[in-house]
Amino acid sequence: MSTIDAQADTLPLGGPSLPQERRLVTELPGPRSAEILARKADAVAAGVGHTVPVAAVAAGGGVVVDADGNSLIDLGSGIAVTTVGNAHPKVAAAIAAQAAQFTHTCFMVSPYESYVEVAEALNRLTPGDFAKKSALFNSGAEAVENAIKIARKHTGRQAVVAFDHGYHGRTNLTMALTAKAMPYKSGFGPFAPEVYRAQASYPFRDGLSGADAAARTILQLEKQIGADNLAAVIIEPIQGEGGFIVPADGYLPAILDWCRANGVVFIADEVQTGFGRTGAMFASEIFGIEPDLITTAKGIAGGMPLAAVTGRAEIMDASHTGGLGGTYGGNPVACAAALAAIDAYENDGLVERAAEIGTLLKGRLAEIQAADPRLGDIRGHGAMIAAEFVDPTTGAPDAALTCAVAKAAIAQGVIVLTCGTFGNVIRFLPPLTIGDDLLNEGLDIVAAALAAH
Repeated sequence: MSTIDAQADTLPLGGPSLPQERRLVTELPGPRSAEILARKADAVAAGVGHTVPVAAVAAGGGVVVDADGNSLIDLGSGIAVTTVGNAHPKVAAAIAAQAAQFTHTCFMVSPYESYVEVAEALNRLTPGDFAKKSALFNSGAEAVENAIKIARKHTGRQAVVAFDHGYHGRTNLTMALTAKAMPYKSGFGPFAPEVYRAQASYPFRDGLSGADAAARTILQLEKQIGADNLAAVIIEPIQGEGGFIVPADGYLPAILDWCRANGVVFIADEVQTGFGRTGAMFASEIFGIEPDLITTAKGIAGGMPLAAVTGRAEIMDASHTGGLGGTYGGNPVACAAALAAIDAYENDGLVERAAEIGTLLKGRLAEIQAADPRLGDIRGHGAMIAAEFVDPTTGAPDAALTCAVAKAAIAQGVIVLTCGTFGNVIRFLPPLTIGDDLLNEGLDIVAAALAAH
């Protein structure tokens, strides 16, 4: 009998049936988690780190339960993946039903309807009143790579522009697009050529209006790369790993207008911002833009590995037959999960719930900021909110404080994640199924951790 079989009768149920409470019965890690983490150290490559010192056995609603029976408040959603809630009943049922039918045929060999249905849903839901097509992949990085391939094929050009503070993945091409060296790029080069970097809008740090920040960016594009050489501009509408940076009003529309005027493909990387996370189905809607291509992953399938590129049909069709694909891309089990997750986003009030969560988070963080000027900036939309910590005298990033607060909160049973180019941002990414009581309790713990440091 396997370890999983032996434990099956004692493990708590997942999904929303879990008791929605913070409960610490041991220090973290408890003895069972410590044993599993010791095995991880022996068996798993050292480069694969972890943030929270627990071994998870169940999750749902707004909690993660570990092998020792500790129940932690989840303010991370597996890095914005379980947006629809962990083990969501619709998603779990769809996965089980599809797995009982078939788990794989390879869509490039024997196509199946669920892939087509996911593509149809993405074409319908993404911004833009024009003909669209989609292609499915496995991860956000893979979607980004394929979006670049498609843009280059469509334009016949090679250069690509990404931005300061941007994050697009860990593969060779996406490492070139990603701005931050550690831990994503150091020692892993050389990287793909013909990738250039421009300054984006960062209102808290540059103080520029959207129009002025866009003028600065466009000057770089025209003088350092040249429009005639440029295949694509790729940007996260709200930069994720870089610090949940929200551009100034008017910035993204101005960049998009320049791209349209110069035949440059505008790619919105909505891997982290997509699927209700920001209080809109896609963050592009908040800024009034209709990208040529959109990359999605993370929240698309309730935790199953799936990603997509969706965009203008004439651009998506630029590739020759066989130029796009992959053995597992659009796996049928992942597609079933995605269709169930999309149903939940559209019909269970989750997008509206994200907006409610954003109001609560911003309100509570503003209260903390009023009493502690080290919380320099609060920003974001919906259930994607950031707190940037600084030296209150100089405004310099305070990564040490940020790390200490996050570690203290985790020790008290609240999962929080840090981010930011300077390592000085705590990002709040709760599942949209979390209740207000848990959310407030989690913020109480964070506030206490800050006060103690």
